[in-house]
Amino acid sequence: MDARAEIGSGVHIGAFSVIEGEVTVEAEAVIGHHVVLEGRVVIGPRARIGHGSALGGVPQDLKFKRGTPSGVRVGAGTRLREYVTIHRATTPEGWTEVGADCLLMTMCHVAHDCRLGDGVILINYAGLTGHVDVGDKATVGGLTGVAPFTRIGTFAYVGGCSKVTADAPPYLIVNGIPATARGVNVVGLRRGGVAVTERRLLQDAYRILYRSGLSPARALETIRATLPASPTLTTLVDFVASARRGVCGPARRSSSMTPEQDPGERVF
Repeated sequence: MDARAEIGSGVHIGAFSVIEGEVTVEAEAVIGHHVVLEGRVVIGPRARIGHGSALGGVPQDLKFKRGTPSGVRVGAGTRLREYVTIHRATTPEGWTEVGADCLLMTMCHVAHDCRLGDGVILINYAGLTGHVDVGDKATVGGLTGVAPFTRIGTFAYVGGCSKVTADAPPYLIVNGIPATARGVNVVGLRRGGVAVTERRLLQDAYRILYRSGLSPARALETIRATLPASPTLTTLVDFVASARRGVCGPARRSSSMTPEQDPGERVF
């Protein structure tokens, strides 16, 4: 263990783990066996780092200059399962950040300069490339790849084996190669305590944005003009309006699909 490391009370460190550099492990965190923490790494209280995980490694960016003072932060209560990798940021004093109470399942990768909010779930083998921003309580399915500088909004659900090349709007389900919008994440919103009135407004907004045939700009204007103001609608509209890479487009709708089968027509 490096002499510069700071280890809080009640921390458990497993066999053959390596702690090298300006590492801080806060109270009651658990570090599994064969874990590597290198460089600047901050592990929040009660976090659990699974066997074989590697945090703080040099980013896979050919422009990165060795010696750049940057690091990785992991929030309180977050769980990383076996063999998760998280690389340090590329800019001086920059941080790759994972929020509180997240779950990153086995073999997930979080690249340099990513920002994950609180309560995020990455399912097995999901890979986030550099500078990806994931909102609170979003879920990214297994074996999914996310392109650099992409945003995934709060409460979004990205289906497994997807390829995300544009921003995934908050509260929606996106899926496929490339990922397209399939409906509102009703189950996630219900579990997250979002009121039924808010869910219905999001359904209405989804239909205007993805089923009306309007351009995104006109659709946003229609949402603002016809739907009552609400916190979730404001979040959705502001996210879409600020997208620099565009947002995930509509899924192709089969001519034989009935309204009951259409993800945009889900009931509450």
